[in-house]
Amino acid sequence: MGNSGLKQHLENSSKTGVFQLKDANLSELPPELLQIAQTLRTLDLSGNKIEQLSPRISSFNMLKHLTLNKNRLGSLPPELGQLSKIETLILSSNRLTSIPSTLSKLRNLKLVNLSDNRLTTFPLEFCDMKHLDVLDLSMNKMTEVPAGVGKLQVVELNLNQNQIQSLSDELAQCPRLKTLRLEENCLPIISPTILKDSSISLLAVDGNLFDSKDFMKADGYTQYMERYTATKKKMY
Repeated sequence: MGNSGLKQHLENSSKTGVFQLKDANLSELPPELLQIAQTLRTLDLSGNKIEQLSPRISSFNMLKHLTLNKNRLGSLPPELGQLSKIETLILSSNRLTSIPSTLSKLRNLKLVNLSDNRLTTFPLEFCDMKHLDVLDLSMNKMTEVPAGVGKLQVVELNLNQNQIQSLSDELAQCPRLKTLRLEENCLPIISPTILKDSSISLLAVDGNLFDSKDFMKADGYTQYMERYTATKKKMY
């Protein structure tokens, strides 16, 4: 996009509050964007070649929706934690190995997508977020869901296609968790505590180290199926 094209784009965005520039070979956040940082509510730079996000992202403190999927991000600046109004954070298909601890300050998050990255540890930074409904961590390299996860407030947690071998029983303490996706991991079985004592009503577990017969014989399966069936009835 030439300078005149970008200028027109910026003018439009200053009126709409939305800036979208996908698949444009960008290697960084366009510096010109800082001119309208205070008016932007939605920023979408997906499908570019951004390797590092400038610390100046903190200037965009009115943002509610940030989409940076399909870039080349290897890390995130701590300043991202200053976007206090952010509700939707889409960072899928990057090269992230971890997230900054400052993201725990983003108390208005409703949806976070970190799928298809290189995360090796479960990001407990997203616990205690009262408005967070969906956390997608599928297609990463995590091997466990650790203690501390019981404070996660999400309704849906997607952990498909990781390398998870163990789940903390604290998952049963997650107050709003209804859907837990664990397909294509390395789990030997699902613990009775999670099956019996959680609020989970949809558990997707195909492609682990046990088959459907093992699952149906598991201690607590009956209690899980009662919740599953009750939820299905509500839907119809």
